[in-house]
Amino acid sequence: MERTLVLIKPDALQRDLAGEIIKVLENKGLKLVGIKMMVLTDELLNEHYSHLVGRDFFAEIKTFMRSTPIIACCWEGVDAVNTVRLLCGITKAREAAPGTIRGTYAMSVQANLVHASDSLETAEVEVERFFKPEELFDYEDVLHPFVYSSRER
Repeated sequence: MERTLVLIKPDALQRDLAGEIIKVLENKGLKLVGIKMMVLTDELLNEHYSHLVGRDFFAEIKTFMRSTPIIACCWEGVDAVNTVRLLCGITKAREAAPGTIRGTYAMSVQANLVHASDSLETAEVEVERFFKPEELFDYEDVLHPFVYSSRER
């Protein structure tokens, strides 16, 4: 089973869409193994968006991401990273496929409701960045046999 990170961004909180986003991921059959609301620090944002430091829009991203708390979620499932990425839709939300989170609810590149890990390697780093081991839970998902075939478990 893979684990991946989803950050529910300030625009989603302001627009009362956090529950809708969680519902999409739960309805797909992904297992929520960690969730918390938090205020992002400059240090955490600098680390998380280190690939954007020096870009002319980096300060704007930091201001946006600190405008309200965010909700950090860790999701688990077979091919969870790719599945979550497909459910979220592409970054430029107004071009995201209808039915995706961004394609349904967003119009912006920055205010696109969610961050989702882009690879298994990134997911491992990001989950560790946002969650302590004791904040992640292993538990039996009684619906598991109804979400996956016996060959996929």
